[in-house]
Order: sequence, then structure tokens, then C-alpha cells
Amino acid sequence: MTNAHDADPRPGRLLLLLPVQAACVAGLGVLVTGPLAGRWPLSSEDAVERALAARRSTAPDVLSAALSLLAGTESVILLTVLACAALLLLPRAPRWRDAVFLAGSVAAQSAVFVLVTLMVERPRPGVPHLDAAPPTSSFPSGHVGASVALFGGLAVLAAGRLRGARRAVVVGVLLLLPVAVAGSRVYRGMHHPSDVVAGLLNGACTLFVMAYALRRPGPQTAPGRAERPGLPATRPGLPATRPGGGGPGGGGGSADGARGRVVVVRHPHGCDVGTADRVRAVLRRHGYADQVWEQTSAEAPCGALAERTTGARTSLVVVCGGDGTVRACADVMAGTGIPLAIVPCGTGNLLARNLRLPSDPVAALEEALSGEAVGLDVGRVSGDGLAPSRFVVMAGAGFDAAMVRDASARLKERLGWAAYVVSALRHVRDPRMRLSIQLDGGPVLERRARMVVIGNVGTLQGGLPLLPDARPDSGRLEVVLLDPRGVGGWLAAAGHLAARTTGGPADGGPGRTSPGGPGRRAAHGALEYFSAARIDLRFTRAQAREIDGDACPAGARVSAEVQPGALLVCLPAPARTGTPAGRNANGAQGTAALRAGH
Repeated sequence: MTNAHDADPRPGRLLLLLPVQAACVAGLGVLVTGPLAGRWPLSSEDAVERALAARRSTAPDVLSAALSLLAGTESVILLTVLACAALLLLPRAPRWRDAVFLAGSVAAQSAVFVLVTLMVERPRPGVPHLDAAPPTSSFPSGHVGASVALFGGLAVLAAGRLRGARRAVVVGVLLLLPVAVAGSRVYRGMHHPSDVVAGLLNGACTLFVMAYALRRPGPQTAPGRAERPGLPATRPGLPATRPGGGGPGGGGGSADGARGRVVVVRHPHGCDVGTADRVRAVLRRHGYADQVWEQTSAEAPCGALAERTTGARTSLVVVCGGDGTVRACADVMAGTGIPLAIVPCGTGNLLARNLRLPSDPVAALEEALSGEAVGLDVGRVSGDGLAPSRFVVMAGAGFDAAMVRDASARLKERLGWAAYVVSALRHVRDPRMRLSIQLDGGPVLERRARMVVIGNVGTLQGGLPLLPDARPDSGRLEVVLLDPRGVGGWLAAAGHLAARTTGGPADGGPGRTSPGGPGRRAAHGALEYFSAARIDLRFTRAQAREIDGDACPAGARVSAEVQPGALLVCLPAPARTGTPAGRNANGAQGTAALRAGH
């Protein structure tokens, strides 16, 4: 891994230019509405607007209406979400850096626009308006700025991927769209010419800052096998063992190298017949000839795993499924000392992603069986109408739980985790909830929020760090309250998370409180973070709830506590550095330190 002093800090620091940009655009607005208002060329704007209004006709009306709709808030958000989903679902490798650049550009432009309109008041042109006028200043044009951020961002990405005449055509069309939107806004009487010029400048400056700050490649690792950042170090007192070998849960091996029994839990839809056959072959190659297979069902989400591992010489449990199947198996296996190997075959596979396992199921199993069994934390959650159970990823209530609950099963089969994006759009305007939160038995804090998430790990799809300090070996749980206000609040929150994705916390990261007390860490706009070993939540009315991506009955209470090191999980071995720091207290080669979501 690259040390902190070796990393080039300049790209991340460029994000600090965004407040400077907002101040400059606001200053320009003050000049436009003040000292420069009666001077040329501003003095001729009224005449231009009246001339355009007098020459309106059906064809330009329809074309300008389509352009205004294309650059409207809802359209820009939808197109940005779809474009980012497409980037993250590319078959070869998710282009998370490009997705963060695009979403961050749109969010940052919106944030600058909102700040400027709060400081600059300019009435709209004195001609008939063809669109409904939102209650914001005419300066700068938000439609134009958003179109530059979106279509200009797509042009930047296309320029880097396409070649020849195709690149020229695609990039040219994308760059012309914001100019056409600018003309349509003036034609429809919604903005003065200087407003759309300011919108073009605002969007272009945002693209420049975000492109240099977020799309510049990070430091490269040395040749050879790279160290895998983000995997948990072995917890003190929890010795790492080879799966199936001697030691905790190993079950021992025979003289001829054969391993003990392995129980394989298979989700029939996630793990198809072909994948199952490959898993069987990998297990045999690693010495697991005695295989017992269990199939999941709605009534038995981990099959008969408990019965199969009771009183039997089980060396290993292999889970072929998504986070819901892993959670059900972890609920049974926590505290047993039997190692668990994860074969990611689900929609989200968030635990596998946070543990940096390969996305290919068989490759993930190969690396896990060649690595070590490490003790990881699990969370134990309960509540009204909610039977006590364990979770390994996240539990939540509010917006995220409603999104999980209402995601279409058909879309999940076709689109994967992107189906949750479609569901999320339906709940963006859901009402806020009133709740109280108590950390480690401390004082009760009253809050309002759109959603609350308790995490054992913190990184979402595409590397988005919802809980940047969450680690599955920390002995604590992380909490985030999300309470954005309006479209600008959602975009600002997304921009903040996107900034963390590319270089850690934008504000230097919240400082952790002492482990013995309630852990309020930091607030950043619509995001408020906490850390504790036990969290008690109370809602004034029943809320949607979810555990590791599975919807639960709505309720008014959620309590969660951490169970440190309760689950043995097989993780890939790191690169050997030859230094003592890479080994645990027992002398075994440890896994690379985990920084889930960083």
C-alpha cells in the first residue's frame, strides 16, 4: 500500500476550489445585478428577449420545450443515475471512478447553483414565460449548468473511450446540447442571456475541477502481486487458521491430506447448475471430497444447515448466494468456530465486496480456500415484531428499507442491484421520520431523518462509502443518519459521499471518540455519523426495516449490538511483505488491514 506521505494530495485538494468557484459566480451575479446592470452588453438584453418573444412559433416552441425538459431537474437526476448504473454494470470491470466523476459533477454544479441563488436575487425576464418559473433567482441558469455537468461529463468520458470519427460525432453532439439548452431557456423567456452564460461557465468550471480531482489515476502499486487493501487484520486473540486445517473450527486433516466434511449452502437462483459444478470441482481440488449440499428456500433461507453441522465433523461451510443467504448462515454459524467461505452469487454481494473478494464466484472460493479463517464481528438486531437475528453487512430503517422492500424481483433478475435505483426514485419524496437514538446506554438524542443505517461494513456498490469508518473487526458498529432537504440536499449528500470514494473523507475524517462512551463522531450537512457497541432506535411511528438487504416487518423499534469476532470467515491471504508488521500475534501471516469503504 502507498503510505500517506507518498500519495499526491493535489487532485483531492482541487475540490476546495468549488467554494471559491461559488464565491466567484456569486460575485459575478452581484456585478450583473448591480454596477454592470445598465452597461453594454447587459443593457441590450431586454431588447433581445422581446425580439425572441415576438418571433415565437410552433416548431421552435416544441423544440425548446423538449430541450428544457431534457435539462430539467428530474430528467438530469434520472439520466445521471442511469448513466452511472451503466458504468458500474460494465461486463469487464465497473468504471467506478467515471461514475463518481459524473455523479459528483452534477451534484457539485447543483450545490454551487443553490449557493449562488441564495446570495443573488435577479428577477426573470419581463416577457411571457413558456415554462413554470421556480422560486429561485434567474441567475445563473440551473438548467444550463446541469446540462453542462451531465452532457459535458459524458463527452469527457466518451472522448476517453471512443476513437476516430465516432468519437468526434458523439462528443460534438454532447457538447452542443448544453448550448442548445442555453438558447432554449432564453427563447422561452426563462433567463436573460447573461444568466445562461453564467450557467455555462459554472458547469464548465465544475467539470474541470471534478475531472482533474476525480479521474486522475491514483498511485500505482509495485510490480508483482499487489497488496489487497481493505481486508481485515486478524483480531488479537483470534488466531488465523487455514480452512479445514488444525486450529479453531478446522476439523483437522487426515494423513493423506483429505479435509473433513464441507457443508455447501446453495441458493438455487443465484448459484446455477454450472456454477455449482465448478464449486464442487474446486472443493475436491482442495481436498474436500466429503461434500453435503443444502438448498435454500423461502421457508429455510439456509437450508438445514443447523442440523447438518450439529454433532458432525464439519470442517467448513460454503455459502453460495447473496447477502441474505450469507446472513442466514452466519446467524447459525456465529460462535461455532466453524469457518465460513463466501461464494458471491447474489444481487448486491456487499459483504464480499467489502472483504475485497473477487466478483467471480469460483475465483472467490479459490482465494478463500488458499487463505486464512479470520474472526469477524457480527451485529445482533431485534425490535418489535422482529425476532432477534444477526447481520453481517447493514441493518436500516426508512428510505433504504422502503427501497429494498419495493424493488421489483423481475428487475433484480435482469438488472442486478441497479433495480434498487429504480425503487429508490419512488421514495425520494417520502416524509421524514422522527426518531430517538441511544448509544451504549448514554443520553437519548432526538433527531429527524430520511433513513438510518447501522453497519458492520460500510461500502455500497460502486465503492460508495456510506459508512467510511466501518470495519468488521473493530468491535463496534457504525451508524449514519441521512436527512437531505430537497433535490439540492440529495445531490450535496451524494457529492460528499462521492468525494470520499476518491480519496477518503473530504473534511479529513471524523475523529473517533473513546471506545468507552457514546460515539457521536461528526455531522456533514445531511449526514450525521455515530459509533457504538450498542444502538437503540425508537421511531414515533412504524417504519420500513431491512436486514442485509432483506425486507422485515415495519416497526417502531430497532436495537443492535456487536458480537466481536463471532464469525470465522475464510479470506484471501495478502502479499507477503517480509516485515513483522504483516504477521499476527501468533506468528501466522495476517490478512491486509481492512478499511471498508475507504
